[in-house]
Amino acid sequence: MNEKRASVLIVDDHPLFRERLRQLISSEPDLEISGEAETAESAVQLMREARPDLAIVDITLKGSSGLELTKTLRALSINLPILVLSMHDESLYAERALRAGASGYITKHQTAEEVLLAVRRVLAGEIYVSEKMTSSLLRNVAGASPRTPARPIDRLTDREFEVLELIGRGRTTRAIAETLQVGVATVDTYRARIKEKMNFRNGTELQHFAIRWVRERE
Repeated sequence: MNEKRASVLIVDDHPLFRERLRQLISSEPDLEISGEAETAESAVQLMREARPDLAIVDITLKGSSGLELTKTLRALSINLPILVLSMHDESLYAERALRAGASGYITKHQTAEEVLLAVRRVLAGEIYVSEKMTSSLLRNVAGASPRTPARPIDRLTDREFEVLELIGRGRTTRAIAETLQVGVATVDTYRARIKEKMNFRNGTELQHFAIRWVRERE
């Protein structure tokens, strides 16, 4: 008699990537897909209905983010292991994802074998990040590298961090508001906080930094 397959929910707003990930996971004898979602709202509904064993969540979702979704799940006491799979460099988002409640972080640049390894590690109840990121986190815990925080960008909240990235991608204030499903005034508040925390004199300095920062990481 075959053992029950572990069910995986894919939460990503790119249909092509969802298809590739679905094919990868479905080809494994111990894994199966329980559903797919492209928004945080539909993901929460599917989690309640399908009760998957694991959710693979992208950082960028329609109208929200994987970090906000992870926090929402914890607030709703939906105890589901989350593996964040993103195009964003782990040095920027891995620690934020773990703090939000995720059990692992892996980038979309990794091989299929590494993605499957991360899936199985998280299903087994372990925390998964790359060896390089593990060493960095352990150094921070051990105090080998004092955190005070070293970079102004580390002072930003997760939502401020999102706004900074969207500014760097050329989005207007109104477009950012629509993406995050908040008011224009709220985005203006985030921009003001970013300027203050990062010591920018004006919005032009903020925009130039954000554009350069995004380009350097692509």
